[in-house]
Amino acid sequence: MSSVAIPGFRSLPLSIAQVNLSAVLKCGQSFRWKSYPLNTTTPIPDPAAEAPPCEWRLTLDDRVVCLRQTPSTLYYRSLYPTSPLVENEKKDAATLTWLRDYFQLDIDLENLYKEWSQKDPIFKGVKDRFAGIRMLRQDPWENVISMVQNLCIHFAPALLVVPGDEASAEQAFHPFPPPEALADPSVETRLRELGFGYRAKYIQKTAALLCERHKDPQNWLKSLRMKSIEEAREALLELHGVGPKVADCILLMSLDKASIVPVDTHVYQIAVKHYGLRAPLKANMTPVLYAQVAQKLAGVWGDYAGWAHSVMFTADLRSFADFGLPSPSPSVPASSTEDSSSATPTKKRKATSAKTSNSTSSPSKRARQVYVEESSTTLAVTAAATDDADSSTLVERIKLRRRTRSST
Repeated sequence: MSSVAIPGFRSLPLSIAQVNLSAVLKCGQSFRWKSYPLNTTTPIPDPAAEAPPCEWRLTLDDRVVCLRQTPSTLYYRSLYPTSPLVENEKKDAATLTWLRDYFQLDIDLENLYKEWSQKDPIFKGVKDRFAGIRMLRQDPWENVISMVQNLCIHFAPALLVVPGDEASAEQAFHPFPPPEALADPSVETRLRELGFGYRAKYIQKTAALLCERHKDPQNWLKSLRMKSIEEAREALLELHGVGPKVADCILLMSLDKASIVPVDTHVYQIAVKHYGLRAPLKANMTPVLYAQVAQKLAGVWGDYAGWAHSVMFTADLRSFADFGLPSPSPSVPASSTEDSSSATPTKKRKATSAKTSNSTSSPSKRARQVYVEESSTTLAVTAAATDDADSSTLVERIKLRRRTRSST
């Protein structure tokens, strides 16, 4: 598959198996990237080339980074406030340097996937569907505050306004506010007005503490990359609202501690169901249990355990249930999957359950359950796909559900 030249964008040959934007930018690591669908009907010069389906944008301190992707190429450009063209050329080179650092492209993700697959049959079962999920190297300050986009709009002036184009309408782009912008005591009240709830106090007090103790709070946080895991974790736990799990997320996602496995209830259940952790499926997350889960999974995946954990975490998310699955063929009538004369009793019960669980969906949509047969060593995946139901009214679908129930 050849790549297509996109006006205004530079290209970086990069397999989607090394970084998959549609997965890594939506799996819970970062919350500030925005996706904009593109007009895929626009003809491209090379019929053999594949056009990117969307554009991703992120606002940095001095530019808006725009990314597009095909299976073999990453396209990038930066948008700047008004500045000389020669200066922008130099900044474009800096954008590539930032991309390589942010996505940690010096690490061969495909080799890591092979290594994890050899160690772990569970991982091997999901590696193909969830290829290209790597750990981002994010700004520690943003990670401490959990990268809330609403903060940008209300506490940082717009860097620039981008006129409408094929990706979006006119839009203002705001960088993430520095600690100094959130340190004043009045910020807590404003944050509560904006709906931040209990987090309002933690955000303001953390910003104030960092500004009080450090001349350059953001550089101090970055300096923790040079500390040991224990030293960096101890420093993070002194911040307001930062507990063991949040500290471990910052260590992994911002401070280069690739072996760290942050543990929450979701990760705990993965360890119990798939990795032989001898514990009840539901339990209070005590410090001892937290350490047991982290050590168990680190023992499975090794030095880059945190990276592997991110793949498995994503594979078990409901929002990714249909990720990487082929779209249902439009040539196959939806009713063919609901034919009671050919379905086994188990299949009929599953079909009925799918209709029942989706009975509150919009009348313009009909839910169809997609079942994926996987070996006992893979994560069970149940995906819901929707298609237009223009030929079927709401009343007709209700009658169909009743007939299906009666037949079972």
